[in-house]
Amino acid sequence: MNWHLLNKAALLGSILCLSITLAFRSVQEGHSPHWTYEHPEQWGELDTAYSSCSLGRAQSPIDVKNAIPSDLPALKIDYQDVPLNIADNGHTIQVNYAPGSSLDVGDKTYSLKQFHFHHPAEEHINGKSFPFVAHLVHADAEGHLAVISVIFKTGAANPLIDTLWKNIPSEKDKANSIPSVSVRAGDLLPTERSFFTFKGSLTTPPCTEGVTWYVLQSHPTVSREQIEAFAKIYPMNARPIQAANGRKILRSN
Repeated sequence: MNWHLLNKAALLGSILCLSITLAFRSVQEGHSPHWTYEHPEQWGELDTAYSSCSLGRAQSPIDVKNAIPSDLPALKIDYQDVPLNIADNGHTIQVNYAPGSSLDVGDKTYSLKQFHFHHPAEEHINGKSFPFVAHLVHADAEGHLAVISVIFKTGAANPLIDTLWKNIPSEKDKANSIPSVSVRAGDLLPTERSFFTFKGSLTTPPCTEGVTWYVLQSHPTVSREQIEAFAKIYPMNARPIQAANGRKILRSN
């Protein structure tokens, strides 16, 4: 009897059992399945929790077109200066925002939770694409989400983005808190705040629907160098345009 082969087989069996145990434990602990931008059409197949990515009828991003001019309440934005907390979460660069900053739209009040970036911009406007976008994610007291989309064109550098890029953590999934650096999300926004609005979803898994989107009509600038610096980390982190499926898109006056 070849004891060497038996011992080797036993070792391989132990490794296989350990792998299965760890995988099962990962599922039990609720770890989300890994997803990438290489095959976004497959997101809905990765996990039942991601089913909206494939089956949803109000998915984002969309090509914003055929908007209906409407008398809409203004976006009342009150963003405070906060200490910088920045992370590379493996899909984008994200700034986590301390409590105390708000978005009011009519009788609805949302708190700013975080903002992050996509290259190229996920939304299109009347068929036109753009190089870069910031998504500012808000939630109300019941957990309903509202996202302000700031689409950038190439031009002068944005000073806030310069500050952010200088402080990107070298390690992924580990936020870098820098009390000595103060940031204000409002420095990403254009002075003119007219917008398009529609119902949509998160643009990443689990692609949850029921998100209210506010896409600003004016486009501030970022420099080509700032875009290239982001692209070195994330050459492409934009979900493809999704079907509007007859959704009503409104445009503020």
